[in-house]
Amino acid sequence: MTTKRIIESDVPGRLDRLPWSRWHLFVVIALGITWVLDGLEVTLAGSLGGILKDPRTLGLTDVQVGATATTYLLGAVLGALVLGYSTDLWGRKKLFYLTLIIYLSGTALSAFAWNFWSYAFFRFITGIGIGGEYAAINSAIDELMPARLRGRIDLAINSSYWFGAAFGSGAIYWLLDPRFVPLQYGWRFAFGIGATLGLIILTLRRWVPESPRWLMLRGREGEASQVVGEIEKHIKSTGASLSAPEEPPLRLRARSHTPLGEIWKAMAYEHRSRSVLGFILMAAQAFFYNAIFFTAALVLTRYYGVAAGAVSLYLLPFAISNALGPIALGPLFDSIGRKTMIAFTYGLSGILLALTAWLFVEGWLDARTQLIAWAAIFFVCSSAASSAYLTVSEIFPLEIRALAIAIFYAIGTLVGGSAAPLIFGALIQTGARQPLFWGYIGSAVLMGIAALAEAWLGVSAERQSLEKVASPLAQAP
Repeated sequence: MTTKRIIESDVPGRLDRLPWSRWHLFVVIALGITWVLDGLEVTLAGSLGGILKDPRTLGLTDVQVGATATTYLLGAVLGALVLGYSTDLWGRKKLFYLTLIIYLSGTALSAFAWNFWSYAFFRFITGIGIGGEYAAINSAIDELMPARLRGRIDLAINSSYWFGAAFGSGAIYWLLDPRFVPLQYGWRFAFGIGATLGLIILTLRRWVPESPRWLMLRGREGEASQVVGEIEKHIKSTGASLSAPEEPPLRLRARSHTPLGEIWKAMAYEHRSRSVLGFILMAAQAFFYNAIFFTAALVLTRYYGVAAGAVSLYLLPFAISNALGPIALGPLFDSIGRKTMIAFTYGLSGILLALTAWLFVEGWLDARTQLIAWAAIFFVCSSAASSAYLTVSEIFPLEIRALAIAIFYAIGTLVGGSAAPLIFGALIQTGARQPLFWGYIGSAVLMGIAALAEAWLGVSAERQSLEKVASPLAQAP
């Protein structure tokens, strides 16, 4: 039932003026673990690529290895769209649990796959859970973090993807060592890591509140104010003092949902240029990342003769470089600004990949120097990719934030990400370097296009409240 009651709330201003605290850190851990889980899953798929071709496991081909990565991404697309809309409709907190349970089911079932089709289907279910997590988690985190720190916090959280990747790389190396675990069982045990971690996170999320901004939007301003009051009480108990909110109270028309026609109008007309920008940033980084990371194991084994069981060890420093990039560069997104840093990181990533592709096709790299080149590229590109999620989560109105994240993640992944593993799997299967060289050049060009799009269409959202960056659709005069 829709109500036209107008409410006035100081919730956004009270949230944005809060100092960083242990409460914020707890929320970051409880919610941001999504990126750790995704990093873990992608590392498992990438590191197991060579092992799953062994007849003692599933006996997959190179193309089938790429196809299973694609089914995971397609599941993430479906999960993002369906569960992203549900997040805006039903609230952030309810979806915390649903998406995590779906993920747990999919990753646990992956351990029991018996052929290509069963494995691909279970990876699809896992992807649904992860895709839904992105929409629910990113929207909630942005709505709970202070405006002046939002950029660096978002990028740091997104970098945790690579802590999951690093952890997965180390665990896989041990599990795939036949001295400890038989080959036919080690890859199955690997999927138990994510399931175990997910169960722990389920308990932590009990203590994360519903987004006060979402409660305010639904006319539950009393509950919203109470949640913020509890946060303020916790911060004051540490001896910190709180300043008065800088932003004036926000006036909204409370309603139970946002009509689909209004959502379409906002994204296709009122914020058309922002929609174009979100699509380009997400598609470019998705293709760039998935083209390289999902097929890294195949490159190392085919072109450099790296043993399949040792691939995860090679990917460990690669993952660490990805994790450190956003942490080191993140503060610059709040100080220098979004447009400058996003355009810079996208452009530089493309240039570095083009240079690496030339060294690769000329045969001047070995396994170690190839890894060093990848680490340098993704120290920069990790920030670029993270900034794409930051962008789509803060440049659209409150009512459609989770859906916007879902749509652009889904479109970018479908157009850019899901095609990349199949394309590059086929290029690698030729065994020649020249086709792969042109694939890398194409990825570099896409990143250059994204850099130009940001310079032209980017939004200066640094240190601004979410409501100032994009006014709520239900805002009243």
